Amino acid sequence: MNFSHNIELRVRYGETDQMGYCYYGNYAQYFEVGRVETLRSLGMSYKQLEEDGYMLPVSELNIQYKKPALYDDLLTIKTTITEVKGARIYFSYEITNETNQLIAIATTTLVFVAKENMRPTQPPARCTKLMQ
Repeated sequence: MNFSHNIELRVRYGETDQMGYCYYGNYAQYFEVGRVETLRSLGMSYKQLEEDGYMLPVSELNIQYKKPALYDDLLTIKTTITEVKGARIYFSYEITNETNQLIAIATTTLVFVAKENMRPTQPPARCTKLMQ
């Protein structure tokens, strides 16, 4: 599997430090936006997954910062589902700015868990069908 989706967002003033650099902790939220919108573009929403009894906690996050994102930069977050294996789903990310400079790259691993007991479980069949 190698499904990709792009979304744009602008660095807001409240997300920056005194130097006008995007605070490093905000990148995890940017990756979440990319992940949620990527799944939505496939026809899966987090809301529906939760209503169906599934949760998707993050079990691993790795980030490499390449260049600072600045206040008011328009960022493109490219999110790719790289693999679905057992209860795990793997994502990779690239963030670029308006001049196509690479800002950050990252990977996350999420685990499908049953909401009732928070134990790992296979993804719902409709999700695996959409991701093929």
